[in-house]
Amino acid sequence: MTDRIEKNIELNAPIERVWRALTDHEEFGAWFGVRLDGPFVPGEIARGRITHPGYEHVKWEATIKRMDRPHYFSFTWHPYAVDPDVDYSGEKPTLVEFRLEPISAGTRLTVVESGFGALPAHRRPDALRMNEEGWAGQMKNIEAYVGA
Repeated sequence: MTDRIEKNIELNAPIERVWRALTDHEEFGAWFGVRLDGPFVPGEIARGRITHPGYEHVKWEATIKRMDRPHYFSFTWHPYAVDPDVDYSGEKPTLVEFRLEPISAGTRLTVVESGFGALPAHRRPDALRMNEEGWAGQMKNIEAYVGA
């Protein structure tokens, strides 16, 4: 079993546009499917609620790690933490990294989520499978959002 998920996409949008879609909390929420309480600030916890139908009961929480404009944005979170009766705070979170690179057509976006190996064994397969599918969908969402 792998410890990481990696997805790449070439977006027909300038790097600053993609950066804004990733790091402005309202824009991020629009394509990601979450309503966030406030802006992303390195070292702070971003909170909100999932807006995807069927998951509205799920709280969204991530610790913002780095924002190196316009090339790198990262946060940690608890992957596939969707059961409201489970306290995930004792688990080691995974690291989500967004890397942006200018290309002739616009921007190459790479998303890497790593650290699945540290999850409890009973949660690891589902978290990995659901986030693998989730990131594939999110790449399509950001592509549509930035107007590719």
